[in-house]
Amino acid sequence: MTSEVDSFPRRHARTQRFTLGAPRAFSVAPDGSRVAFLRSTSGTDRANSLWVLDPRDGTERVAADPRVLLQGASEELSPEERARRERSREGGAGIVGYATDAAVELASFALSGRLFTAELRAGTARELTTPGPVIDPRPSPDGRHVAYVAEGALRVVGSEGDGDRALAEPESQQVTYGLAEFIAAEEMGRSRGFWWSPASDRLLVARADDTPVKRWWIADPAHPERAPQQVGYPAAGTDNAEVRLFVIGLDGARTEVVWDRERYPYLAHVHWSEAGAPLLLVQSRDQRGQVFLAVDPDSGTTRMVHAAEDPTWLELFPGVPCWSPSGQLVRIADEGGARVLAVGERPLTGPQLHIRSVLDVSADDVLVSASAGEAAEAPETGEIHVYRVSELGVERVSQEPGVHSAVRSGGVTVLVSSTLDTPGARVQVLRDGKPTATVRSYAEDPGMSPRVTLTEGGARRIPCAVLMPKDYPGDTPLPVLLDPYGGPHGQRVVSAHNPYLTSQWFADQGFAVIVADGRGTPGRSPAWEKDVHRDFTVSLDDQIDALQDLATRYPLDLSRVAVRGWSYGGYLAALAVLRRPDVFHAGIAGAPVTDWRLYDTHYTERYLGDPAADPAAYALNSLVTDDGLSAPAEPHRPLMIIHGLADDNVVAAHTLRLSSALLAAGRPHEVLPLSGVTHMTPQEQVAENLLLLQVDFLKRSLA
Repeated sequence: MTSEVDSFPRRHARTQRFTLGAPRAFSVAPDGSRVAFLRSTSGTDRANSLWVLDPRDGTERVAADPRVLLQGASEELSPEERARRERSREGGAGIVGYATDAAVELASFALSGRLFTAELRAGTARELTTPGPVIDPRPSPDGRHVAYVAEGALRVVGSEGDGDRALAEPESQQVTYGLAEFIAAEEMGRSRGFWWSPASDRLLVARADDTPVKRWWIADPAHPERAPQQVGYPAAGTDNAEVRLFVIGLDGARTEVVWDRERYPYLAHVHWSEAGAPLLLVQSRDQRGQVFLAVDPDSGTTRMVHAAEDPTWLELFPGVPCWSPSGQLVRIADEGGARVLAVGERPLTGPQLHIRSVLDVSADDVLVSASAGEAAEAPETGEIHVYRVSELGVERVSQEPGVHSAVRSGGVTVLVSSTLDTPGARVQVLRDGKPTATVRSYAEDPGMSPRVTLTEGGARRIPCAVLMPKDYPGDTPLPVLLDPYGGPHGQRVVSAHNPYLTSQWFADQGFAVIVADGRGTPGRSPAWEKDVHRDFTVSLDDQIDALQDLATRYPLDLSRVAVRGWSYGGYLAALAVLRRPDVFHAGIAGAPVTDWRLYDTHYTERYLGDPAADPAAYALNSLVTDDGLSAPAEPHRPLMIIHGLADDNVVAAHTLRLSSALLAAGRPHEVLPLSGVTHMTPQEQVAENLLLLQVDFLKRSLA
């Protein structure tokens, strides 16, 4: 009999969903001679080391070991570093991020708030004495300097440890130089706030002034002796941080970059390469307009390179805009009902592909991540592939069905592949398209294989994954558990093994588990993603359509249907049992957004608009306003609400307000508060027991 220590929930928590020990964060030298990456030593080791691999023969060596560098001392993280890791959902330890010079010879990283560099050719690491705590150190392209942030100031030090000095110091406690503000890191995919020039003589530096942002207080009621934490939170309809951009020389001379910040307040993307002038993407507050600007670094003036408008919103994409080596603008755009790659003024792809990101741009082609578009000849449910795109056509780099990504430079491509029938991910090193080495993974084998079928459901062909218990004979209908995320940027139906482990564990408790991606989730077409504009409730409609269609093909007991989810999925679960108790008989809502007026500006206003200008959209989608509970559909269904009290993304007020509204409406529910837990649940014991408590609740509720 399996002991509780070895149970799936415990192993799932201890291994951080079986991700520990897997290689990640790859950097390839331009000459193709080495690949740098991060990896811990086992499937239960949180502390990442920096490694270097020789692509010719696959030999590996450690370039920096956090245990050696800290001499066995435990890590100490500053509040700013903890906040950065929360924004990036980083649960690891040790070296969790690094940056390199242009040649990938010198790497820099912060460890316990201290600055370290590693010579990747020699495999040696050293500490540079600097003021701390150090955040986001980045070498200059020539490797002669390292810039970093400490106490809100942008500083620079010679790579030999000489000449440390501040280039820009904050004028108040609310100002930072060189860091991404909350909204950029949480919603725009911009995790950094400074960029070296290709000549290594100056930097573009973002200045963020948090003064206009409203202050919220996050307390831990389990520890009343502790002072609450003050955070600046830009809730929908309120002021954002004021972001400006400067060109700052190594001598401290600064020139402000000028653009119409009143019309385009969001600094979403910065690109600076040898191929052209610094390139900015700035967005309007309603995200219906954006412009790409080329910067004159001497004067700070900008000129428009490209402008775009959309009646709903304009999406942001990883890797673009950027310049090709020949100086052409590379971008991803929604044109002709499809998401296409454009180089210069010419789209190079059509409706057969749905472009997701740009991975690399060379003189010959563009490496992209894409899924099948609506015009594709055959559906590829849940598959994401890597393609080479040029004026000569499109070539798929990844071949086997699955989810693939890549990093490329100097003729060497690191291809990361996950498939439905193999645990974890396989990392291959390709030279000129041919495998030359494999990067080992130390991640634990989950010891289980999801019994999953990828299909489509309903008239809209909603992507679905259906999971049955491993020993299910197939002769009796099963109670149903819907396990969605269901919202923007949250695709759950993927052709990969490990994303279904928790769903399979729930299936093995006696459920037929359905994971469905409805309108709003990525991967099909711009129209599919934008169908949630002003109305998140269509996500619920699609879950119901998929469920009812699948019930005609699978043994589903529609008299016993539950739903669980976290974050947007938590909102969807609560919405399901409150609005459609005729379909759903129990729900588990983890960290749900219940009142969209309490969620952040960039995300919420993109979909629902300004709450002052369009209060009806917020009322329609709220769980706590009069509209949200004015029609208390019968019967009342059991609802468990789970929330971390230290959550600074979806604050606990969401759950408390929903609980109060439910109590006032006479609707029974359970609330499970998690002391000291943020939007992530990295604590092993908490994560394990959450799964066990959810199963207990479902079995009680569905009888």
